[in-house]
Amino acid sequence: THCTVCWCGGILTLTLTHSASPPSLSPLQCTWLSPRRWLNLQEYQSKKLMQESGVAVQRFYVADTASEALEAAKRLNAKEIVLKAQILAGGRGKGVFDSGLKGGVHLTKDPAVVGELANKMLGFNLTTKQTPKEGVKVKTVMVAEALDITRETYFAILMDRSCNGPVMVGSPQGGMDIEEVAASSPELIFKEVIDIFEGVRDDQALRMAANLGFNGPLQRQAADQIKRLYDLFLKVDATQVEVNPLGETPEGQVVCFDAKINFDDNAEFRQKAVFAMDDMTESDPTETEAAKWDLKYIGLDGNIACFVNGAGLAMATCDIIDLHGGKPANFLDLGGGVKERQVYEAFKLLTADPKVEAILVNIFGGIVNCAIIANGITKACRELELKVPLVVRLEGTNVHEAKRILTESGLPITAAENLDDAAKKAVAAIKK
Repeated sequence: THCTVCWCGGILTLTLTHSASPPSLSPLQCTWLSPRRWLNLQEYQSKKLMQESGVAVQRFYVADTASEALEAAKRLNAKEIVLKAQILAGGRGKGVFDSGLKGGVHLTKDPAVVGELANKMLGFNLTTKQTPKEGVKVKTVMVAEALDITRETYFAILMDRSCNGPVMVGSPQGGMDIEEVAASSPELIFKEVIDIFEGVRDDQALRMAANLGFNGPLQRQAADQIKRLYDLFLKVDATQVEVNPLGETPEGQVVCFDAKINFDDNAEFRQKAVFAMDDMTESDPTETEAAKWDLKYIGLDGNIACFVNGAGLAMATCDIIDLHGGKPANFLDLGGGVKERQVYEAFKLLTADPKVEAILVNIFGGIVNCAIIANGITKACRELELKVPLVVRLEGTNVHEAKRILTESGLPITAAENLDDAAKKAVAAIKK
């Protein structure tokens, strides 16, 4: 029997497969698929992927200087032009630049204005409701043909666990949060389960197009776009392709005006070109460094570092620290299959944060060997010359050996009996 354990997006999946005569496998062999940072693409990158699959999108160019933006606007030769700042955050239209410019999305009919606006965008920080307080520096802008939209619809293809495969979801009410539509008008949400072997059938595509409100020749055109979007979904190993809005223009064209694509990170080995597009410049440097060591790290604003294995345990640790009057400085998940080097690198990340005044280690050894954690902790404490209080709670596999290693190390490590005890001691260490 071969057992595969996969942690993905907060869901633990256990798969058992049996072979009559498995080659070189022990009776029960576990493989841990390490979590990694989800791939994020800029809007223009998603549009490029769609364009390559024959999906109808606006004509566009990308520029990283004001002069390039001006030249792109002239080359478009469009009645109206839309200029969009490219950052990995929503709410760009209502954002504010530290240059004084308001709005990360602008419409104009004059190409010269595009150059002036780009000059106030590029190199400046744009702050929206989804960015950090200081905003995000804009390094690229998209110069696109602005098209009028007579009607907006919503369309998405996503993996649905309850259906064991991909599902189409659509609504004639596009251009707004689909959650709001589902809550206020659930009858306007339409769903079609896709047979993974057959793909999207013509009758399904036409029925979805009709449910989205496309009539006459536009219905066939919309159905064609739906099938092309499914081709893209398969081609790039997506877990979701969301188009909002899928719009209708006065000229009788069906166009995908905005799209969000989520990818299956386990398919990185065969989607190298797509993953090479990953824009890491907006990521927190600590999170990026953590990802190199298969560590999941999220910085918080407290002063007690949390060093745990498992996302659920990390959240519980953060909560109980807060319950006892402390504030977590981070969310750091070691995951499974831990090596001593990962423990060492995790401590390097935690101690590099000047806000950290204490470290709480909370490990439950299921498929993790506690002795490996203990060896990693002692090595890190000695080589990094740890200066802040360290509280350790270990439980599970090989825990007695782990406790012996920590006790005999002679290091100033505070042992804890359980999570509650560990949180109390970590908070008390800071108050001292």
